[in-house]
Amino acid sequence: MNIEDLIIKGLSAAIEQLYGTSADVDVKIEKTKPIFEGDYTFVVFPLVRRSGKSPEATAQELGEVVLNNTPEISKFNVIKGFLNFSIAPSYWAEALLSFDAQSNIPRKNEKVMVEYSSPNTNKPLHLGHIRNILLGYSIAEIMNAGGYDVVKANLINDRGIHICKSMLAWQRFGNGENPQSSGLKGDHLVGKYYVVFENKLQEQTADEVAAALEGRWSCENENIQKRYQDAFEKLGQAKEEKQISKLKGDIKDLVRNQSELMQTCQEMLRQWEAKDSAVIELWSSMNGWVYEGFNHTYKRLGVDFDAMYYESNTYLLGKDIVQEGLEKGVFFQKADGSVWIDLSSDGLDEKLVQRGDGTSVYITQDMGTADLKFEEHGINRSVYVVGNEQDYHFKVLFLIMSKLGRSYAPGMYHVSYGMVDLPSGKMKSREGTVVDADDLLQEMYDTAKAKTEELGKTEGLSDEVLHELYNRLSLAALKFFILKVDPKKRMLFNPEESIDFQGDTGPFVMYTYARIKSILRNAQFEGCQIKTDLVLHATEMECIKVLNEFKTVLAGAAEEYNPAAICQYVLDLAKSYNKVYNEVSILKESNEDLRNMRLQLALQTSQILQRALRLIGVETVERM
Repeated sequence: MNIEDLIIKGLSAAIEQLYGTSADVDVKIEKTKPIFEGDYTFVVFPLVRRSGKSPEATAQELGEVVLNNTPEISKFNVIKGFLNFSIAPSYWAEALLSFDAQSNIPRKNEKVMVEYSSPNTNKPLHLGHIRNILLGYSIAEIMNAGGYDVVKANLINDRGIHICKSMLAWQRFGNGENPQSSGLKGDHLVGKYYVVFENKLQEQTADEVAAALEGRWSCENENIQKRYQDAFEKLGQAKEEKQISKLKGDIKDLVRNQSELMQTCQEMLRQWEAKDSAVIELWSSMNGWVYEGFNHTYKRLGVDFDAMYYESNTYLLGKDIVQEGLEKGVFFQKADGSVWIDLSSDGLDEKLVQRGDGTSVYITQDMGTADLKFEEHGINRSVYVVGNEQDYHFKVLFLIMSKLGRSYAPGMYHVSYGMVDLPSGKMKSREGTVVDADDLLQEMYDTAKAKTEELGKTEGLSDEVLHELYNRLSLAALKFFILKVDPKKRMLFNPEESIDFQGDTGPFVMYTYARIKSILRNAQFEGCQIKTDLVLHATEMECIKVLNEFKTVLAGAAEEYNPAAICQYVLDLAKSYNKVYNEVSILKESNEDLRNMRLQLALQTSQILQRALRLIGVETVERM
């Protein structure tokens, strides 16, 4: 039993002894704030009504009972309604002796699917995808270490009008080039033609868009013409900049969608859905280029998947569910044949689940895929790692599956993360201004190499060892910088800052690990029994305390889907050990028992650092 559990057990027993049952009291402790004496704090205010005494008197009598019955506690103090406990120094030596860095959290009888990456096959992976991939992979690793049976899944968006844009542009302007003839990765080549399509479309429609924004555009399609006139009339009345911008965008899209290029693209999509052999062949070939490119990037990032889903296989799923929903009265049908759900009683609005012509929308597919995941893997929980622009979509999806009575619905969860910006600003795929993942990985590698050479840390290392060092350092910098930020927050990624050896960075933690491994090599130490009656330095006790918090932090990170908690933990542990390193002698310690204890502390710290870093996808190095 760890020290937190011992204190909680002692508090529960004391509350029952003094005030009767403790069943209705939420007995929680927290770390004592640095400005106060003590290690752990219990807030007594909720007990005041029961004790009939002041907060100070309640804390005092509670502390005395806990102190008398819990030998691990050496003393306590009271600050108003805060009861602060100090742990006996002897406990920390015993804790280090019994600490097992390799022990695991017991397995839970719960299977979880974590879906992440989910790219489109019309462009290469970019910085936004990297945050998604790193979050999803780390959450999966953390949950697996936290006792869950985890399935890592990837849903590839490999069909739709955006895919056809790249296909049509390549068909018209590609002159038969392929990854081999162009020297480009397949995903880069296909992404190039997505940008080409947008550029050609802009050229083809520039004059018409300008005319439409001045009220001088007409269309033979009466429905489109009416929509244009309505939008233009609203534009003339709009006052707010946001509304004006949206209406201009709507008008632009109306004009562009009537162009020859877009009409041909939409026809290509219809041919794809009709299984036209020539279109399917082109689609298969270009997607094959993209998958090869994606796999190269995934491998370089050090991530993998257990299950792959493709929208081309799943987009028709859900139609039976729509019929089921109609029969159950969960959905309703409008006069045009379209099927909807009314979520106004849930604070939302009406949501389309199937078009009037019987074709699927995204949520139709997602309903079917949710069932498919459960049928194939028997999951209890389904975690979707998707950017916060899809918050509404997932609220609707989860409500629908709940109203349909799906047993797994309570376990559906959206890890909603903020976008990633660079100092230069936002990224846009259509204009080709995204930060390409491969380019970023190479930039990180080059920066890691330059920084390491600048610090003079390459002497005596072979080219092969140096290459691995630069690669691991660059990935540690990238992953740590992205994952240390709370997923919910929008973040600014600065490559130069991320690779600082002195900041709160991956390279700083890796350097701490390599320093410890150097100490252990010089001492030729692989572990030993230690005495528990030693007088420990304050920094040593603090470091052992942090070591003992690992499983608690891991369990919390798994429950909250929060890799940032692991990042903060490894920073705390690395900083705590560096204090030990700076304030006590290790290799030159003349007292053999103290020396062995300090080496054992170094060994356990290195093992936990390595284990925790792997949870965020970071591989350590033995020398730096």
